[in-house]
Amino acid sequence: MHAHGHPGISPTWTSSAKDVVGCALGMPRLWFTTGFGILNEVYWPRADIPQIRDLGFIVADGAGFWVEVKRLENYQLLLPSSGIPAVEIVHRHERFELRLRIAPDPRCDALLVDVQLDGEASLRPYALLAPHIGGTGLGNFATAGWCRGRPVLSAEQGPFGLALAAVDPGRRDAWQRMSAGYVGSSDGWQDFSRNGALTWCYETAGPGNVALVGELPCRATLALAFGASQTAAATLAFTALTVPFSVSWEEHVTAWTNWRNSLRLPPDLPSSLHDEVATSAMVLRVHQDKIFPGAMVASLSIPWGNSRDDLGGYHLVWPRDLVECAGGLLALGQTAEARDVLRYLMATQQEDGHWWQNQWLGGTPFWTGVQLDEAAFPVLLVAGLAEHSALAGLQPEDMVRRALGFIARNGPATDQDRWEEDAGVNPFTLAVCIAALVCGADFLPEPARGFVLDLADWWNDRVEAWCVAHGTRLARAAGVEAHYVRVAPLSAGRGDERLRRVLPIKNLAIDPQLPAEEQVGADFLQLVRLGLRDPSDALIRASIEVVDRELRRQTPSGPSWGRYSGDGYGEPGDGSPFNGAGKGHAWPLLTGERGHYELAAGRDARPYLEAMLAMAGRGGLIPEQIWDAEPIPAHRLEPGRPSGSAMPLVWAHAEFVKLAASLALGRPFDQPQAVRNRYRGTSCTPGCAFWTDWLQISEIRVGQTLRVCVIRPAVVHWGIDGWQDVKETPTQDTGLGLHAADLASASLRQGQRVAFTVRWCDSGEWAGRDYTVAVC
Repeated sequence: MHAHGHPGISPTWTSSAKDVVGCALGMPRLWFTTGFGILNEVYWPRADIPQIRDLGFIVADGAGFWVEVKRLENYQLLLPSSGIPAVEIVHRHERFELRLRIAPDPRCDALLVDVQLDGEASLRPYALLAPHIGGTGLGNFATAGWCRGRPVLSAEQGPFGLALAAVDPGRRDAWQRMSAGYVGSSDGWQDFSRNGALTWCYETAGPGNVALVGELPCRATLALAFGASQTAAATLAFTALTVPFSVSWEEHVTAWTNWRNSLRLPPDLPSSLHDEVATSAMVLRVHQDKIFPGAMVASLSIPWGNSRDDLGGYHLVWPRDLVECAGGLLALGQTAEARDVLRYLMATQQEDGHWWQNQWLGGTPFWTGVQLDEAAFPVLLVAGLAEHSALAGLQPEDMVRRALGFIARNGPATDQDRWEEDAGVNPFTLAVCIAALVCGADFLPEPARGFVLDLADWWNDRVEAWCVAHGTRLARAAGVEAHYVRVAPLSAGRGDERLRRVLPIKNLAIDPQLPAEEQVGADFLQLVRLGLRDPSDALIRASIEVVDRELRRQTPSGPSWGRYSGDGYGEPGDGSPFNGAGKGHAWPLLTGERGHYELAAGRDARPYLEAMLAMAGRGGLIPEQIWDAEPIPAHRLEPGRPSGSAMPLVWAHAEFVKLAASLALGRPFDQPQAVRNRYRGTSCTPGCAFWTDWLQISEIRVGQTLRVCVIRPAVVHWGIDGWQDVKETPTQDTGLGLHAADLASASLRQGQRVAFTVRWCDSGEWAGRDYTVAVC
């Protein structure tokens, strides 16, 4: 009989408040998450394709009493040891105790759930399964029926199928009554809500937002398996159940214990921090894909997922997050895994040298914005692997050349900053790009090598000119003269290098007209972390005073910081889920970044590690954001504790690992040696100033060579002070997609002016415009 209520209510995902994430270390291509004491999204056959919304349980006596255990919120979470993703969950009620043990089958694509109900004899457990086959809650077909004469709950959509089989301790089929239904109309939860018992026994439901329910004995083992069809999935589920649960559990635990023992964990940490490093290492390992080696999704969660049907969530690859996580793997001594990340990046680089803003694991873009730091971070990974003698035969020279060419042709301004919003010159992005130019130079032949080093020197010299505001309201309030801004508008680099204070930046801010000079963030700390500025630099310290006044949030868990002034990405003040407009809250990731600064400044970074630990969820997972306002129990929001944003944020776990490693090392672990040696915390006087069509400078210093850069071969026709002493200088191919001509301006005096224009070699045509640069 087919269920009523087609097609069901609009689907959503589960809360992003995960307790545990896990996978098998071997062949199985399956990832699982838990939250609120039940199984949440399960991903298969890749880490970017969730196949279920959740698998929960009801305990009922068949006579009107029933309890959905996830709503009890009275459960204990037990792991064999820190960093071992085999989870035991104990739900307690005055009438029963329900014990669930969850672990993947070590040999096939199946997840095992061992169920034990103790309490009154009349009580029975009921499993509730919400399929979201292929990453969507729409169009699923569900069946509560039979496969080869055995009872099974199954679902299917397109090329994917799942099956949920069950056996009792004697390994006999355990399903009793079963039903399929439409969510919100004829699903099992609605049956209990209306009738106090499982009374409906529908055989099929779909297409639509469907759910499955089945009655179990008090002792049972479930196998949730996935395959190319319901039948294929059922075969795997039955296969997994031929082995006692205890055997699969022990094999899984042993494999993870051996992996954990292979890690290089920082010494001399208190046990609580040591355990969190192990947990963070596990999170990094779990988020790696198995079909695409080296690919890692940003999180096996969907921010505020219980309020939306988000297609992508955070189970996508962001090149920035990926490289940050590879740095965490390097800090743990997992050089082979970090090298796999580089291999994946080499395979997914675009022809022009950049990477997509984010993408599915296979390389198909999801959002297509351009973030300049995401072209630079892979170069830093190359340098990091080289410093650890871990390239192992990889030849990343072409990747580096194309990436640095893209940076040179598009920088210093970025279309989007690291928070994926605004165009302009951003201190974090600029720091990463300068470091990449310096580190990548060692992998380039001449003349490209000299070109990128000269460009790095010039950009490093111009950081303050582009990114600092003087005499602002924020500066006066903090008692300082100047500070770094979050993003200098794009026009700051077009013919006038001074910061255009009056131009607003369009973003998610509460006040979208907030001027650039009144928007600050801690992005400038990356200048210190990468070795471009000394931690005692007066402007760095002044900017910290401003940021701490504007963005520091003192919570019961410790200090943390918001991303920037007026950030609107987070729950609104009433605590309801983010729906496109809200208020940004504090990020534990930024607590780690501040810890790296304090360490570089010679102070103790351990309090920042302890704060990040205190901000983690009950399973040690570190969230994207924490709540930093008064408690709102109705939305489970407590100060200093995870908000409804992504949890875990894998980047935050990598930051925790790197901060622990930095503490042992005495300096930032991921500070490139080449940058440290070249700049030693300050800028050098650049011999060249760069003119490009997208950064048309109007001034150079006395003694500087004016380097004119264009995108195709040309001759630069130029003269001094009104076209006197006219010369023609042909451009040279840099090997980076740019052609450059050095004009002999180093001997000019202050007040003189260089006038020039360009004639294209391929057409013989003139650019049609004269340009002037003054010597100051």
